[in-house]
Amino acid sequence: MTDLSAWCAVAIMAKASVAGAVKTRLVPPLTPAEAAAFNTCCLADIAANIAAAAALAPIRGFAAYAPAGAEDFFAALLPEGFALLPPRPSVPGYSGIGHGLYHAARDLLTAGFGGVCLVNADSPTLPTDFLVEAVRLLRQPGDRVVLGPAADGGYYLIGLKRLHARLFQAIDWSTERVFCQTLARARELGLAVAALGEWYDVDDAETLAWLGRELLSGGGRYRGGFAAPHTAAFVKQLATGGGSLRF
Repeated sequence: MTDLSAWCAVAIMAKASVAGAVKTRLVPPLTPAEAAAFNTCCLADIAANIAAAAALAPIRGFAAYAPAGAEDFFAALLPEGFALLPPRPSVPGYSGIGHGLYHAARDLLTAGFGGVCLVNADSPTLPTDFLVEAVRLLRQPGDRVVLGPAADGGYYLIGLKRLHARLFQAIDWSTERVFCQTLARARELGLAVAALGEWYDVDDAETLAWLGRELLSGGGRYRGGFAAPHTAAFVKQLATGGGSLRF
């Protein structure tokens, strides 16, 4: 049996690109079809980013995906070497994204990985160094949780060495309280917390504009992130396609 304890599993929390079911807060300014195409670009770039980090740290890439039946979509999209974590039945005590986070962490830690990082599908330009740093922190002695704070009050990454179910329970998911509530849960558990640099999720018109400025002019609030070539090409097409979207 392969010893996985020296490896960190890094999993994207991913939804298949179904128009009307993904990136719905971006409609408008995008159409449902454009939002689905944007989702595909983000997934491709986040996976490529994880692959880039794997050249610098002991990482194995995964996608914890939904809905069931989307295996072919992800198999065609993800780089070689990525594996899929299928959806799991709901269990009492977990709601929203907490359900998926709990199951992904449980499955990967049970498989024997020495650490697990769960990454959102909304930050295509997340700096590769942040992923590498998360793995470095998890490889240090002692139990801890690693959190990547997002500009909207949530987090773009959570890293664990052991399964702490309480971190995913009674959280007001998709609100500005997620990061602070997760810190409170960690304090309840006596867990040390290591925080990465702040980054942003692209989930509404304002943050889409941030992304456009970052990728098209290298300006704006966030700079120096992953090049995200698929997303950059999509954003450029939006900006030059004669529509009302401006960056």
